[in-house]
Amino acid sequence: MRSIDYGRDVLTGTARRRRRTPPELPAEPGTVVEDAAGEFCGAIVRLERGEFTKHNVILEDRHGRQRAFPMRTGGFRHEGGPVTLVPVPSDANRVPSRSASGSVTVSDAPARTARASRIWVEGLHDAELLERVWGHDLRVAGVVVEPLHGIDDLERLVTEFAPGPRRRLGVLVDHFVTGSKESRIAERVDAVDALVTGHPFVDIWQAVRPETVGLTEWPEVDRSLDWKTGVCRELGWADPSEGWRRILDAVSDFRDLRAPLLGAVEHLVDFVTLAEE
Repeated sequence: MRSIDYGRDVLTGTARRRRRTPPELPAEPGTVVEDAAGEFCGAIVRLERGEFTKHNVILEDRHGRQRAFPMRTGGFRHEGGPVTLVPVPSDANRVPSRSASGSVTVSDAPARTARASRIWVEGLHDAELLERVWGHDLRVAGVVVEPLHGIDDLERLVTEFAPGPRRRLGVLVDHFVTGSKESRIAERVDAVDALVTGHPFVDIWQAVRPETVGLTEWPEVDRSLDWKTGVCRELGWADPSEGWRRILDAVSDFRDLRAPLLGAVEHLVDFVTLAEE
């Protein structure tokens, strides 16, 4: 007596989700990646022959700390997605130029018409800092950054903008911490296609690493004073105009900025550029 032959797998025919193979990314010096566990983010410095693996990749973070990671499948994340790092082909004898944000410079991309999507920032200094570091990326993506000169009326402004799937809105907010005035304003924005995020610093100046402008740390400022004015007084700068000139002139790339700002801006860029075409 034979049992009914169900074939090799009784679950044959059941829908199964196929795991996608992460794309390969050449491990070019200067490329910024994060390990898959999300514990370390840095620029690729070099490859080294490992004892048990073909190669290890050496990453260096913005503090100059270096760590080695094995180059295994899907072992890293780049621009929001998993990747497998592979050695640069032997015939690639040049290192591609990098933008200030760490991305590959696209020198031959045609000019792109600006998207309907926008990124709003609190003030002119915020907009100028984003242009300094992310300007190339934003131009390639066709994303415009606009200063708001304050967010007190953010809820109304977002409603008037009318964000949608093809018209996304990202908003970068200073002092974005639990219980702050800024976080309470952000909580009132209720739109699926609008994203409000930010950094914990009192002002965008403070999101620049103090070492970049020759400081050990940013000075403490009495709460009764405007923060920029207080910083200039403590540091002997003439006024906020001179202070900002000093700061912006000192910033050359993403390594000069603190991690919370980097993460917030990358999140916003990803959000608005994923808008439906």
